[in-house]
Amino acid sequence: MAEATAPPPPPQTPVHRLGEQVFDAIADIGDAAEFTARTFAWLLRKRPRWGVLVPNFYTIGVSSVPVVAITGTFIGMVLAVQAHSQFAQMGMATRLGSVINISLVKELGPVLAATMLAGRVGSSMAAELGTMRVTEQIDALAVLGTNPIYYLVVPRFLACFLLIPLLTLMADFMGVIGGAVVSTQILGVDAYYYWYYSRQFVGELDLLAGVFKSYFFGAAIALISCHRGFHSKGGAEGVGRAATEAFVYSFIAI
Repeated sequence: MAEATAPPPPPQTPVHRLGEQVFDAIADIGDAAEFTARTFAWLLRKRPRWGVLVPNFYTIGVSSVPVVAITGTFIGMVLAVQAHSQFAQMGMATRLGSVINISLVKELGPVLAATMLAGRVGSSMAAELGTMRVTEQIDALAVLGTNPIYYLVVPRFLACFLLIPLLTLMADFMGVIGGAVVSTQILGVDAYYYWYYSRQFVGELDLLAGVFKSYFFGAAIALISCHRGFHSKGGAEGVGRAATEAFVYSFIAI
């Protein structure tokens, strides 16, 4: 007598699929919170060696200077071109510098630097750590008695956290220069009034506000990118997915 086979499971309804996605998202948030707590615990417990920190400083900070500088310059130029026509219609072209520079220093500079860092460095960190995960190098570190969070994540976190303010200042400076060159040399705005109104509207607190925000952007980029790479799975496809998720989630956080 043939054995009775079990009936196939009923097909999932959209409600079931939505529920699974919600539970997966909640679990992922909890895992990210635990990862963040472990990172800060090791950060406070033991400082990484300079031999590990310096290469990350170079990769994350120095190598990002050209792309941040070039992008910042063109953002300042575009702001000048777009805002000039509107200000000229109102007879306020001389105040163009105040709007360009306050926008760059307080908002666009930090966001621009963070976006460039997420795209250039965040994806790279996720791909690097993801490759180490799928090739079991992270497991090998744990077997050898080295904590992977301390050795791999903390140096990258410190590099992002400490260097993104400098990249923000670079983006601010190059954007201000780009906007000033276009405004005074091409659009015909008087240079004296351009800088006069800039000094009137842009103060030290505005600059500090932008730099202060950049610390949070750098921390978010490092933690999100390292977390996605650290928990990558599924071979080469999983590494690519981790790199993409690192940039997308970092951009949303920014």
